[in-house]
Amino acid sequence: MNKTSANDPTLQNNRLKIDSIDKKLIALLGERERVVKEIGIYKAKNNIPALQADRFKQVLEKTIEAGKQEGLSATFITELMNAIHKESLRIEEEIKAQK
Repeated sequence: MNKTSANDPTLQNNRLKIDSIDKKLIALLGERERVVKEIGIYKAKNNIPALQADRFKQVLEKTIEAGKQEGLSATFITELMNAIHKESLRIEEEIKAQK
């Protein structure tokens, strides 16, 4: 007898775990972007460009290595960090435009 996914307690429990983890991920991203805002204000006041390519390269290398420790591919981590970086740059540029 096949269980449907709607009635499978194991699947439901794991989906609830994923929902909880996703909520935490979003909260952490929000916290990260609040720090980005602080950095953006500092950069705007000190005429520092939003894009710091060397710094992003360091961040990317560290996160790829951390991702490997968690069994995550370098491709996935690169795509994820590029998306996060793109949003960070958008925030910093928005702050710069307001000054």
